[in-house]
Amino acid sequence: MTRLVEYAEATPEVRAVFDEIMAARGVADVNNFWKALAVHPPTLARIWANLRQVMAPGALDPLTKEMLYLAASATAGCGYCVASHTAAARAKGMDDAMHGELLAVIAMAAETNRLAEALRVPVDPAFQ
Repeated sequence: MTRLVEYAEATPEVRAVFDEIMAARGVADVNNFWKALAVHPPTLARIWANLRQVMAPGALDPLTKEMLYLAASATAGCGYCVASHTAAARAKGMDDAMHGELLAVIAMAAETNRLAEALRVPVDPAFQ
């Protein structure tokens, strides 16, 4: 298992990123993902900066972004990310009905993607 860097043992560089995460999320501690990344401080700082930029307010609302992140995580098979982004999406307003529909879309896309690939369906000219 990956070593997790706790705040008390973190370097000043890691603590600075942890402090930003806790302030931005209004939490008393960072989750294990960040603690695992903290074994390499440059990666921790880069991923946090990139995540802040991608998940910042924009053309897509925060709930949609979390649901997209959840869909990508489910497709990639990342159990940790599915749990984390399910919780984040619920905190931003995803209810059970929305979650159920999202899972149905993910499952349908996975099935039809596999069929299209297995059948080697050529892309229609109208889609190009």
